[in-house]
Parts: sequence; structure tokens; C-alpha cells
Amino acid sequence: MNLKCVIVDDEPLAINVIKSYIDETPGLELLNSFNNAIKSIEFIRANDVDLLFLDINMPLLDGLNLLKSLTKKPLTIITTAHHEFAVESYELEVLDYLVKPIPFYRFVMAVNKAFKVKGYENSDTVKATERAYIFVNINKKKMQKIFLDEILTVESLKDYIKINTTSNKYIVHQTLGSFTDNLPSEKFIRIHRSYTISIEKVEAIEGNSVEIAGIRYTIGRSYLNETKSILLNNNLP
Repeated sequence: MNLKCVIVDDEPLAINVIKSYIDETPGLELLNSFNNAIKSIEFIRANDVDLLFLDINMPLLDGLNLLKSLTKKPLTIITTAHHEFAVESYELEVLDYLVKPIPFYRFVMAVNKAFKVKGYENSDTVKATERAYIFVNINKKKMQKIFLDEILTVESLKDYIKINTTSNKYIVHQTLGSFTDNLPSEKFIRIHRSYTISIEKVEAIEGNSVEIAGIRYTIGRSYLNETKSILLNNNLP
């Protein structure tokens, strides 16, 4: 038995990302998607929707008010580019709160919560079996897929970040802090107000710097002790 899903998001690119994640996750079935919250209400009320992927900032009717308008609420996973609505959304008993760009591994973690709530037998077997990846918005028309194991460093450029990978560089309109929050903490660490790095890509540590792909990156003073502790003990069982 599949969880029947609906997506409500006013960004076509964001809808396409969630659709692709649903397609790759066993046990999920997409019933419909809407780019307008008002248009979605009648469908959600008239159908047995198990799981709702819901954006917050939408014109005319935002996601939280849509949720408040429903007498019978499906399990809901918030998908948003904003951190500030987390507390209010949890007061509405949402299942999880995912901040865009959403990595596939975080999507799977959220979906597994839904399987467990529904008591599905395969709730512990749904895993991100393929290489973990994330979609980032390169421009208003393109969502770029980046495999996490190819990321070397992420560099802050004020309101933008530069993602350096083994094969390319990408400029994304996002803060370093919000992007780092969406990366698995066992794989990535922030070492400076301007840098987040891949732990496994570190080739050498010298003084207050690390070397990755032949380039040295300074470790900030306030990050130094934690960074060295994590890097030097990362290979221990």
C-alpha cells in the first residue's frame, strides 16, 4: 500500500524536485500537484490524501492558513525556503519542516516518519539507496542536481554561496548558514564564517588551516578546536 501524496507549491521548479523525489521513493504515490493553495483545497477535502508536501509563502492563501482551513488534515511536510515559520508550523502538528534546497536524504528521513505514523511494515526499509544529492536553484529556470560526495567546499559570498565540486563550481542565491544546515553533519563541517567543507575531502591539516584539492582554507579561531577534534577523530570507530 502506498502513501497518497499531494504537492502544493507556487514554484514549478520546486514541484518538479519533489515529484522526482517521490518517483524515486518506494511506497509513495503522487495524486496531484498544485501551484495555487486555493485550487488545492477542494481536491484535498474530496480525496483521501495521506501526505501533503506544503510550501508556506504563496499568493492569496499561504500554506499555514491552508492547513488551518482543513478540518481533516493529512500528514504534512512543510517545504519552504524560510526558517522563521518552523515554530508556528509545529504548533499545527506538521510532521517535518524541510528548508529548500531539500537534499534527498532529508526528504527520505521525513517520509520515513510518515510511514511510521501510518504503521506501514516497510517503514524501516525505505532508504536513500542511491548516492545522496541535492537540487540547487542556479537561476530562475534551472535546478541543478549536485551529488553530496562531489562537494569539496562551500564558500560564502554575502547573500550567495559558491559550491565547489570535483567537476564544477555553482553560484547559488542562499546563505552559507542555511545551506550548511541542510547538509549531513557527519559529512560536512563549517570551519569559518566563510567556509563549509567536506570532512572526507580534507587532505592535510596544518596549524589553523586545512588543505582540500591542493588549496588551503583557514579555520576561524572560534571554529578551531571543534574542527580539529572532528577531523582528527573522524576515522576512529
